[in-house]
Amino acid sequence: MNKHNLGSKGESQECEVHREDEGKIQYLLGAEEQLLRLISMRVPLRKVLDEICNALDCQIGNAVSSISLPEDDPAERIFNRANAAFFGLYAFCSAGVVAGNGEPLGSLEMYSCDARSPTASEFQCIERARCLASIAIKRHKDAAQHSSCDLQASTPAQGRAPASPDTVH
Repeated sequence: MNKHNLGSKGESQECEVHREDEGKIQYLLGAEEQLLRLISMRVPLRKVLDEICNALDCQIGNAVSSISLPEDDPAERIFNRANAAFFGLYAFCSAGVVAGNGEPLGSLEMYSCDARSPTASEFQCIERARCLASIAIKRHKDAAQHSSCDLQASTPAQGRAPASPDTVH
């Protein structure tokens, strides 16, 4: 069954919705390679996280997801939950996004048109989306920390003029 989803910039994307396991692990299909490319190209973090959510929503179908970061406004998350309830959506899944060392990096919230829990194959997709989000957030943090170190290292020491051996006074 096909489902159309509006991607970034409003273009229509066709998504395959798979609910049956069929003995195969169903990940985020073709979108996963694209998502990894976005992460490696250092596309802005929020854009990458939105694309992960779009791919997950397409894969599962009849679901809406969002990934929030620890520094995001907690009131916004409460507002999103209230909006979901207002529009008749049910809590489908709520899970933390963590680094390999257990460091909390964010959280994934999903809402569905139906009051139900994820199937085994949907849970695999959710786990893969959490893994991709973890990679994206960790890479973003590492890049931000690295550029911060570069700025500190390249800042000249103030109050000291370089000594020149040619100048004799």
